[in-house]
Amino acid sequence: MENVATHEDWKACFCQHAPGLVLFARQWVRTSADAEDIVQEAFVRFWRKQHSPENRALLFATVRSVALDLLRRDSRRARREVDAFLETEQTAAPSFSVDNESQRALADAVGRLPREQREVVVMKIWNELTFADIGTVLGISQNTAASRYRYALSTLKRNLVPYE
Repeated sequence: MENVATHEDWKACFCQHAPGLVLFARQWVRTSADAEDIVQEAFVRFWRKQHSPENRALLFATVRSVALDLLRRDSRRARREVDAFLETEQTAAPSFSVDNESQRALADAVGRLPREQREVVVMKIWNELTFADIGTVLGISQNTAASRYRYALSTLKRNLVPYE
C-alpha cells in the first residue's frame, strides 16, 4: 500500500520549494510557463529516483539539469529547422504569376529584398496576416514585424519606377 506520509512530504516540499525553483529555472528560459515545466519535470525525475525531499541541493541540481537538457534539445531543433529552411529556400523559390512587365518588375524587386523583409511582405500582403501573427511565426515582436514591413515598402518604392 502507498505511504500517505511520503506523498504528503512531497506535496509539502513542492509547495515550499517550487516558487524558488521556478525563479531559478527562469534564468535559462524565456517564459514562466517553460520554467514551471522544468520544475515539474525535475520533481518527477527526483521523485522517480526516490531521493529525499530534504536534499534541496540535489533538487536544484536536477532543475538545472532539466533546464540544460531543454536548451540542448531546443538548440538541436533550431539547427534542424534552419537547415530544412535553407534547403527549402534553395530548391523551392517562390514564383509569381507574371502577366505583364509591371508585375515582373514587382516580383524582381520583392525577390531582391533581404529575407527578413521579404518574409514579412509575403505574409502581410499575400497571406493577409497581422503583424502580431507575423511576429509569432517569426519569433519576433509585432513592432519588429511592422518595422521590417515599412523598410520593405520603402525599398520597393525606391526600386520601382512608376508605370504610367
